[in-house]
Amino acid sequence: MSIVVGAVIVRDGLVLAARRTRPADLAGQWEFPGGKVEDGEDLPTALAREIREELHTRISVLEEVLDDDSPWRISDKHVLRLFVAAIALEEPVLGEDHDEIRWLHPDELNVVDWLPSDRLALAAVRRAIEQRSTT
Repeated sequence: MSIVVGAVIVRDGLVLAARRTRPADLAGQWEFPGGKVEDGEDLPTALAREIREELHTRISVLEEVLDDDSPWRISDKHVLRLFVAAIALEEPVLGEDHDEIRWLHPDELNVVDWLPSDRLALAAVRRAIEQRSTT
């Protein structure tokens, strides 16, 4: 089973959502940006690399988003593992994989059309963000 990592990037209590441009069957749907873990990479390193490649920014990877359903199944071959992250440097910049980003309040996460695996993780994402804001 291959692992796909995604970043729940949080800033000022808002969460970054990115709209995919490709592949065609995923275009227009929203995701927590990230990508596949390469051989020999640990998960935080893979996630930081993917965010540099996709959004041209650096992140600090914090804790993993976990609940009874994680990791979330993407397909028969892939699972999604999410990590809370913070922008370390530059503002995100759109690249080839995304045509729009939005900063959403945790209560607004349902306003965009998420990829199915990301949608399954929304309740756990909300809990992780709430826990961070109370500590």
